[in-house]
Amino acid sequence: MKTHIFSLVFFLFSVAQGLNPKCETQDQGSNLQVFHIYSPCSPFKPSKPLSWEEDVLQTQAKDQARLQYLSSLVAKKSVVPIASGRQIVQSPTYIVRASIGTPPQALLMAMDTSNDAAWIPCTGCLGCSSTVFDNAKSTTFQSLGCQTPQCKQVQNPSCDGSGNTCIFNMTYGGSTIAANLSQDTFTLANDCVSSYTFGCLQKTTGNSVPPQGLLGLGRGPLSLLSQTQDLYQSTFSYCLPNFRSANFSGSLRLGPVGQPVRIKYTPLLKNPRRPSLYFVNLIGIRVGNKVVDIPPSAIAFNPTTGAGTIIDSGTVFTRLVEPAYVAVRDEFRRRVKVANVTSLGGFDTCYTVSIVAPTITFMFTSMNVTLPQDNLLIHSTAGSITCLAMASAPDNVNSVLNVIANMQQQNHRILFDVPNSRLGVARELCT
Repeated sequence: MKTHIFSLVFFLFSVAQGLNPKCETQDQGSNLQVFHIYSPCSPFKPSKPLSWEEDVLQTQAKDQARLQYLSSLVAKKSVVPIASGRQIVQSPTYIVRASIGTPPQALLMAMDTSNDAAWIPCTGCLGCSSTVFDNAKSTTFQSLGCQTPQCKQVQNPSCDGSGNTCIFNMTYGGSTIAANLSQDTFTLANDCVSSYTFGCLQKTTGNSVPPQGLLGLGRGPLSLLSQTQDLYQSTFSYCLPNFRSANFSGSLRLGPVGQPVRIKYTPLLKNPRRPSLYFVNLIGIRVGNKVVDIPPSAIAFNPTTGAGTIIDSGTVFTRLVEPAYVAVRDEFRRRVKVANVTSLGGFDTCYTVSIVAPTITFMFTSMNVTLPQDNLLIHSTAGSITCLAMASAPDNVNSVLNVIANMQQQNHRILFDVPNSRLGVARELCT
């Protein structure tokens, strides 16, 4: 089986001003470019340039909303509930070119490791963006009926009047969607997947729905991994480059061939209420050479309550439940030894002078991951502000998740080996 390597372009707008990437570069062979949603190549970038502080505050606010959404998924019995009293906005970080149908129609789909079924805006969709998939023009498009096995795998299925079309409704962040369950040919670079099952959006409300659809990389029955088991064997890895790299490229590698041999593993855990999330067992956190004092219940995996730790590509800054974060933060401050600590938005450990930060080590079952300063600190463009790039989880009853986010994953190869129920991490400079 060949190795499928997707070229990844990871872009953080606030620290990459002045770069001029080649946006017209075409996908080649099995290489598919993935753009950060705020990349200059992305049609979804902000219409007006943001200051560094504005960009950090917006990113942090969206992270907090995403964490509440992820927490609500596992903390309640309903499959995808909305956290009480707040409008929740999801912000998947990456978009990928995909072609759907015959002849192919190109869309820029958001990539989300914490979701399963793909869904795209179709002709006639109410509330969708102006760019939609014209399913009537595809000779391979078909709707799936209510008696198909796939109809039993979506959330809240129902039937149209004739019973010929399976309809499903779900919430996504602060939005709701209604979609017809459908099949068509998906093309990723030169890899064609026939009869791929997805939702053809008919109606959306709210502002959380990615404009040109979503491609789920979770491990549920309708995710990309599950539908391409023969091709990719439910295995993938990625390496995210440093935010400040002059070459904002990394790689997303699908399939078991070509994955790193020298890599440490920790078991992947399953939560029965939300089996698509990638849970791991965090057993401790070390700051410098000290294992900080965290109540075991703050980081313990609990399938009944949904508590535990997940690896997520869509969250930018790591969030820890309050007892864990406070313990890490206090020891970090003690070792930095700078009295003047300021805050910026949700970040409460910022400095206006140069600091030397200690390492932070996440201690998982059978695996430790030690993070250097580049994975721990964010700096203003002028270098006048430095913040610890972690924060406490949102303060609500559903906040039981610790989320290891993509900034803390950068310059590491993260390998998701679903058939063997394990997650691997190896240091890799992918700038």
